[in-house]
Amino acid sequence: MDWRDLPPLTALRSFAAFAETGSVVAAGDALGVSHAAISQQLRSLEAHLDVALLNRDGRSMTLTAEGEQMANTLHSSFGGMIDTVRLITGARDERPLHVSTTPTFAASWLMPRLPKFRDLHPQVDLMLDPTPEVVTLSSTGIDLAIRYGAGDWPGLDSEMLLRSPMVVVAAPSLVGEGALPRAEDLTDLPWLEEFCTSEATRWLAQQGVKLKFGLGLTQVPGNLLLDGARDGQGVAVTVRTFVERDIAAGRLRVIETEDRPEMGYHIVTRPGVMRPVLKDFVRWIRREGAIG
Repeated sequence: MDWRDLPPLTALRSFAAFAETGSVVAAGDALGVSHAAISQQLRSLEAHLDVALLNRDGRSMTLTAEGEQMANTLHSSFGGMIDTVRLITGARDERPLHVSTTPTFAASWLMPRLPKFRDLHPQVDLMLDPTPEVVTLSSTGIDLAIRYGAGDWPGLDSEMLLRSPMVVVAAPSLVGEGALPRAEDLTDLPWLEEFCTSEATRWLAQQGVKLKFGLGLTQVPGNLLLDGARDGQGVAVTVRTFVERDIAAGRLRVIETEDRPEMGYHIVTRPGVMRPVLKDFVRWIRREGAIG
């Protein structure tokens, strides 16, 4: 196929709209342009093809035999394109909204708030994927991820949702009520760690804290991490927002906290136009983040 033989798409659309509506004014209204622009595109198409597509002998323009042939072909071609676009975007829009978060974020922040989203958008099917893995976003897979960091993920759009530092915490039953040592001096105590690599394990590595296997390290799903910490089963690293009430009530003690104001949970999406259900979810979760 030699694409250079194809006339400009704008001219073809203008001609197809004229052939369907029967007038340059109606064609302009259908395409959202002036009737003068339609007339110019019709003349441009005829000049490109060097064929008369319109009969201008009477008071109104009519299609020539060649114009009828072109109109029938364009009607079939554009109709097929429109049907395909509707099929593709319809399938995209009808599939469930797929959201990836860490298990701790899902259990501690998102799940308690989801009933509000359900009340606003009861027709939306939602797939929540709680995983510590950094997932890949795609047009046919995961729509949105909530990631902890500074918001610098290459090739993706991100905005701060929840600004909060990481903290090392433990129950008073484990570390006592007196002065607290630094986190690296507690490696002989039992620790709780989320399965796989999470925001907590990455933070520990950055701080130079290496947990010792064989000294009571317990790896658990993220939704069980804080329950175990409150019960005194081990030292844990988490986002301060999730344990603020526990700290205030004395159920957990802060051993160490980071000082990086740029760190927090971000809304992460692919660049480009969002499908409607994704727009609704981003709008909602952004408001929830502002509420705190």
